[in-house]
Amino acid sequence: MKKQIYRYIAVDPKVRFGKPVIEGTRVPVDLVVGKIAGGMTVDEVMNEYDLTRNQVLAALKYAAKLVEEEEIAFQ
Repeated sequence: MKKQIYRYIAVDPKVRFGKPVIEGTRVPVDLVVGKIAGGMTVDEVMNEYDLTRNQVLAALKYAAKLVEEEEIAFQ
């Protein structure tokens, strides 16, 4: 059962073990973010994985949202 969790981002237990992917693809969000963090441009990622600019930017926005919501416990 596919579930959209963010614009252009979906999870499905049958796709990539339920990890967030670009909706309609098998491209994991963490792969997109990792490629950009590793130095690829948005255009290079788009071409490499056949994605639109909006899909790539959605992956970045989703990752930013997760970091924003993360709470760090100090001991």
